[in-house]
Amino acid sequence: MLTTVIVLVVAVGLDWLIGEPPNSMHPVAWLGRLVGALDREWSESERRQRLVGGAIALLVPLVPAGVAGAAVLVSTTIFPLLGAAIAAVVLFLTMSLRSLLALTDEVVSATVGNATDLETARSRVRGLVGRDVSSLSPAEIRSAAVESAAENLADGVVATVLPFAVLAPVSLPGAAAVAAWVKGVNTLDSMLGYPSKPIGSASARLDDVVMWIPARVTAAAIALATVDPLAIRRATAWTRAPPSPNSGWPMATLACALSVRLTKPGVYDLNPTAPLPTLADGSRATTVVGVAAAVAILFAIVASVGVASLAAASGVADGPVGGTLNSSVELLSVGVDQWS
Repeated sequence: MLTTVIVLVVAVGLDWLIGEPPNSMHPVAWLGRLVGALDREWSESERRQRLVGGAIALLVPLVPAGVAGAAVLVSTTIFPLLGAAIAAVVLFLTMSLRSLLALTDEVVSATVGNATDLETARSRVRGLVGRDVSSLSPAEIRSAAVESAAENLADGVVATVLPFAVLAPVSLPGAAAVAAWVKGVNTLDSMLGYPSKPIGSASARLDDVVMWIPARVTAAAIALATVDPLAIRRATAWTRAPPSPNSGWPMATLACALSVRLTKPGVYDLNPTAPLPTLADGSRATTVVGVAAAVAILFAIVASVGVASLAAASGVADGPVGGTLNSSVELLSVGVDQWS
């Protein structure tokens, strides 16, 4: 259990101190290049494209999962603390909180100023959303940034941290593998999961399944972060408005908690009777998402404690897989005793 908490703290600390590594050094960017090679015009029939897309959805996420799980497993057999360190790095590489908050704040701040600042906001918001932003007003740009912050909190933090924390007390290599697998699924969906791309249909459906729980946990975290637990109940009026079965939960909850309207023109309106976000609303949204991330991580730790207790009661934590989780802490304790 202690190992899981330490790994979580180290991973979050690395994200906060370093942010996202450069693309040339980031495994997710490497995976993106692999997926990019598949994102092309296909001459095959739509049915065949869907079959190929199904194979891609099943196989491609196994690549990062296999690499991550093997790296943690091998390093753990060499030295348990090394395994924990590698697991922390894996989890860090699947997270994207600092860069999300920084980019959201940058976009929101640039919406108030001259025409040059507004063009900067349009340019930067393209790093958050895939919609056409050329004709969006400053308030609509802020809306896009706030929506993306809520949705990406689920994709970029909760979706990997939660399963990692739940599985780590049983198998640290397995937890790292699952976190990497989820990131692979998210990457496929973000690049291929569009209605106009039959090859991405399976990836989109798989992402819908994978994100079902994280999206709702994120909504609960946002409601608690704003000290407005009923926001999630009010949000249910619009959670089905977006095409995705999941993204509406964190976005609508944030809209209700902030008392703002979030909209993608021509697609959906969340909390439509409220005004679009002001500069102050956009800045508050960034703060709320940061606090909600901390709340979600606490959720994950609580879930991890529960799993660890069940594993200990059933003897799994003392088995060949779970036992490695405690050995690193035991070795560290022995080392401290020897030096004291």
